[in-house]
Amino acid sequence: MRVMAKWIFYVVVLMIPMGLGAQVEFTAKVSKKKLGLNERLRIDFEMNQDGDNFEPPSFEGFRVLGGPNQSISNSWINGKRSYSKTYSFFLAPLKKGVATIGQAAIEVDGERYKSLPVEVVVTEAVEIPKDGNNADYLASENVHLVAEVSNTNPYLNEAITVVYKLYVSNQVSITSNWREIDSPKYADFWSQNLDQKGQLQIYEGQYRGEDYRYVVLRTAVLYPQKTGELSIEPLTLDVPIDVRSNRRDFFGRFMTTRVNKTISAGRRTINVKPLPLENRPEDFTGAVGFFDFDSSISRSELDAQESLEYSVTVRGEGNLKLFELPKPQFPNAFEVYEPARNDKISTRTSGMRGSVSEVYTLVPQNQGTYPLPPLSFSYFDPNLERYITKTTQDHIVSVINGPAQESALQNNERADTNLVVVDTDRFSYIKLQSDWLARNPAPWFGTWAYWRWVLGLLIFLPLWFVLSAIRNRYLGDTASRDLRKRKRLIAQYLSQAKAEQQNPTAFYAALERSLHLFLKAQLKLETSGLSKENIRALMTQRTLTQDAIDRLIGLIERCERARYAPTTAVDVQNDYNEAQEVIALINNTKR
Repeated sequence: MRVMAKWIFYVVVLMIPMGLGAQVEFTAKVSKKKLGLNERLRIDFEMNQDGDNFEPPSFEGFRVLGGPNQSISNSWINGKRSYSKTYSFFLAPLKKGVATIGQAAIEVDGERYKSLPVEVVVTEAVEIPKDGNNADYLASENVHLVAEVSNTNPYLNEAITVVYKLYVSNQVSITSNWREIDSPKYADFWSQNLDQKGQLQIYEGQYRGEDYRYVVLRTAVLYPQKTGELSIEPLTLDVPIDVRSNRRDFFGRFMTTRVNKTISAGRRTINVKPLPLENRPEDFTGAVGFFDFDSSISRSELDAQESLEYSVTVRGEGNLKLFELPKPQFPNAFEVYEPARNDKISTRTSGMRGSVSEVYTLVPQNQGTYPLPPLSFSYFDPNLERYITKTTQDHIVSVINGPAQESALQNNERADTNLVVVDTDRFSYIKLQSDWLARNPAPWFGTWAYWRWVLGLLIFLPLWFVLSAIRNRYLGDTASRDLRKRKRLIAQYLSQAKAEQQNPTAFYAALERSLHLFLKAQLKLETSGLSKENIRALMTQRTLTQDAIDRLIGLIERCERARYAPTTAVDVQNDYNEAQEVIALINNTKR
């Protein structure tokens, strides 16, 4: 019995190290526990058995520059197997302080294992040793990312250009496999990036007095929208750089070492000057640049109820998308539709250039001669540092045919108020009854004419009764009658829009005019200068359904958006069908 117990003890003792050797180890190791803000950190997640479904931590407080890079080591020494599997990451710290790298996870044989968290201390940026043989030092000294700003002290709404250039010396080489880590941010700026067409072109230039090659990575045009100090957040890249080492290969050529460097253009500060208050015109709306201004009319003579177009145009170079055009005042005898805006703008390195215009459709209601007064437009010239005002010429519109103006009608009515007294004996010499008719009161009874009249009445009366019955039945069908009226109404107002369905821009302009004319005719609304809010309020007073109001306002808004946004044939057809339904719905509800 004692012998059996002794053997069992030996077996257990021998099994303990075997069990310990089978334990899973999953650890996190960092290249350094303390590093500068401008240094990089390597972290390895290592396991002694093969695992699956590796989950890295979030790396909060760090930017991942590379990884995961996987490596496996499998060896036999004195008959004993040694195995390790490693996932490696390269990190760059984002801020100073104590940063914690969280737990990673792995599955081994269905069991889930986690590494322990690791703390590292991030200090101020440290000075990199100036070692001519150090690859990191050579890479940082020979590759530079620069943000060149055309003007660091502009006026409010004055264009500036930011050009991002990557300079590379002849001592190192790079490929196009760099990776953008952070994009520049333009808070408080209106911005537009200019596309780099095709492959990047390599230029020869100088950086700090030395010969370099460079490429233009990005160009942005900015218009500051606030005064004071504004910041441009930097562009940051991760760039693989090939640095020549002192080692040579078998053939005697110098070997290269690849180094991944994080390069930033640096934060740029722009000091924006406010526009001067002295001599600022009252009609100034924020235009900054160099502009011309004019107005025009499509015709100067027309009849009432015909239309003409009045155009206001600003052309030149400056913040064309960031100010309002002057609003003209028109005579009360004109029905005015919301203007159609037409922008022809291109953005270059010097800023926006082109023209913006608003075209008003005018419909005179009465005949007469109407002057359209001149308009003024003011802008600030940053080169001359003063305001400039330009004025258009006035226009005269002659409405030839049409109803007279109300003032003329009132004068005629006052002229007609003088009563004319007629002498009743003036026309007494005219005989009111013929002597022959007095002697022959019924000369045509029994004649052929008399019998023709009798025969005609006998034929006409039955026919009249039949036609009356058909008419009464036709008028008695209220639903059919209402349907026919709706179809005539829709055809009346949407005929022009239907004809322009192949041209979305002209279609939506015609559709908007049709809706305004419908509101004026059916709901007695004056549409000159009428906003959507007023339309909604007036339609609510007429006890129209909320559904009809919402659908009409939505249709008007889509017409307005269609001036600036592309549309398809499907959108045009859907909006035309919607207009038919809305007109029919309002026409039925307005009783």
